[in-house]
Amino acid sequence: MDRLHVATLNIRNLADRWWERLPLLLADMAALQPDLLGLQEVVFVMGQDRLIGVAGEASYRAVQGWAGRPEYGNSLLVKEPLVATDADRLDLGLNRSAQRVRVALPGGTSVVVTVTHLHHEVADAPQRDEQAAALLEWLGDGTAPGGDAEIVMGDFNADPTEPTYARMDAAGFRSAYLEANGREPEVTWPSGLQAPGMDTDGDPSCLDYIWIRGSARVVDARLAWHRPDATDPTLYASDHVGLSAHLEIG
Repeated sequence: MDRLHVATLNIRNLADRWWERLPLLLADMAALQPDLLGLQEVVFVMGQDRLIGVAGEASYRAVQGWAGRPEYGNSLLVKEPLVATDADRLDLGLNRSAQRVRVALPGGTSVVVTVTHLHHEVADAPQRDEQAAALLEWLGDGTAPGGDAEIVMGDFNADPTEPTYARMDAAGFRSAYLEANGREPEVTWPSGLQAPGMDTDGDPSCLDYIWIRGSARVVDARLAWHRPDATDPTLYASDHVGLSAHLEIG
């Protein structure tokens, strides 16, 4: 049986006080040092994922998956000596995408890991559900060879009452945070970040998830990147709160 620490965060591209937020991103990354970190809204030309990956002692390699707009890139940071193989990408429409890799673990198991970011307009729940349906068709039913377990993580922009959440559940995916804590977090957006360009559409809710399927057990799951700056209560690492989960695979 293998142990695996995974985390996810929408880093809010370069908007909303990026240079002020960056030290908070780096500090929590240095403390967490997950084996796999899924990032959304990464601007590749700015090297944001690689910058986050050098925080702390571990070495990370970035596997990037572009989207329809430069500020909507997805990235998976993989901590050495783990290696991601068989990288693939799915265009979900509406400038969104998903990326998928396979990661072999030291004990002989393997996981198929997907990072995604769904459409954000509050009223467009049907479009998000269509994206989730396309994502699940791409992933298959989970019975094909390729991994002992599957992990899908990212910003779904869908609260637990939306069809997208029900679709993931019906496909056999389990929310790591729910499984560990008996409920979803009340809020993963907004974090409390205050900035002139911040999004104000929609009510505070849980929009971010680490989904698991197959031979995976959740040891614990908690919020990450959720504390404000010590001297400025309006400054957070991002407008989203991240999630972290320790899993047993196999």
